[in-house]
Amino acid sequence: MSDLPLVSDYTRIFLEDVPLIDLRAPVEFKEGAFPTAVSLPLMTDEERARVGTCYKQEGQAAAIRLGHQLVGGAVRAARLDAWLTQLRQQPDALLYCFRGGLRSQTVQQWLAEAGVTRPRVAGGYKELRRFLIDTQESAAAQCGWTVLTGMTGSGKTHMLEHIAQAVDLEGHAHHRGSSFGQLPGGQPSNINFENRIAIELLKRRHRGEAHFVVEDESRLIGRCALPLSLYEAMCQAPLVVVDVSQEERAEQIRIDYVQDLWLRYLEMYGQEAGWPLFAGYLTDAMARLKRRLGDKDHRELDGLLQAALTEQAETGQTAAHLIWIQLLLTRYYDPMYRYQLDNKRERILFRGDRQACLAFFAEQHALHPHQESPTC
Repeated sequence: MSDLPLVSDYTRIFLEDVPLIDLRAPVEFKEGAFPTAVSLPLMTDEERARVGTCYKQEGQAAAIRLGHQLVGGAVRAARLDAWLTQLRQQPDALLYCFRGGLRSQTVQQWLAEAGVTRPRVAGGYKELRRFLIDTQESAAAQCGWTVLTGMTGSGKTHMLEHIAQAVDLEGHAHHRGSSFGQLPGGQPSNINFENRIAIELLKRRHRGEAHFVVEDESRLIGRCALPLSLYEAMCQAPLVVVDVSQEERAEQIRIDYVQDLWLRYLEMYGQEAGWPLFAGYLTDAMARLKRRLGDKDHRELDGLLQAALTEQAETGQTAAHLIWIQLLLTRYYDPMYRYQLDNKRERILFRGDRQACLAFFAEQHALHPHQESPTC
């Protein structure tokens, strides 16, 4: 097995989106993998657990013998056929297991015996993951960061689409970043969330970019936690504040969190299953604010929400949602934001309406298309 090829150019793997075949067990893949990886495990979760137990109790040689017994005969033939099929579709794919050890070497050998030679990744998943962690931490420390902030409903995420330097953290998290921010389809694992951020930063730094704009976020975007080094860089970064009237913000929330979100549920689940899931999502989101709102305000706001949902179900109209949205802004989100911004006022770099802020970012990009950070 020692003569089989190894690849250790992790930068190229991610810059070129090289296809990967993940040979780890399904439970390992689910915890975290890479965007171009497909799960074609050498062993099932149960088989891996049995081999692991054998290794602890009887040692490596016994564990290897058990592994060959479990993945032999027809089982081995079926799995070999799956790897060969994948390699016919992606002939430049690389193999990896957890540490680039026995599992990937075994599959390499079986493929070679079938007439197909493919490299395995040196160090496997562990080294690829370490590389991306280092990539992200390097970008957090060495690159310039600016944070776009503004009251809830200011349309900051939509503004990012028009900012050349933007990194859409909520897009990577598949979540809009508030109590009402959950999107149908769920979120990635935290490892996959971190990996996707790191890969984007790697590619953009490779193109010469050295300054990035992100939306103001707490450490958690839904259940995805921002890498600590990135979050700390954001907490020290200069702020661009977008000012939008409460009426405009309430309308933006109605569009994003009611109208457009309902269409997402409808598309994913259909009318019959989608409606109770959508209504339940809004109700649960309001319930998560009960402790901060207080029982009295929560009851009032939830009653208005339920009335708006009833009208929406009967007529298809969503205008009634503006009543509870404006009250929620007035009583909860706006006072909280003003307090937080007051504590950050020394970091404000620029302030204006949407067009003024977009013009500011465009001017900064025109002046410094690759920005000024020499070490980034």
